[in-house]
Amino acid sequence: MNKQQIHARLIERGSNFRQFSLQHGYDPRLVTHTVDRWAGRATMPRGRRTYQIIKDLSLAIDAEIIPGILRNNPLISD
Repeated sequence: MNKQQIHARLIERGSNFRQFSLQHGYDPRLVTHTVDRWAGRATMPRGRRTYQIIKDLSLAIDAEIIPGILRNNPLISD
């Protein structure tokens, strides 16, 4: 999933990167930097904060940004 697709999903839900960031207590620049760097990749980020941002964004848009990020998550059923 690329940055534009993520942004479109947020807009569909009445949000954007800045609103998402502030609602979840993240710096807006950190979120956009994380999405720029990790969107479309197949590997998991190693940093805790980066991993959490990608996971929270995936939950917010109801789609995995990185394949497998929501695996073993009790909030998402297969």
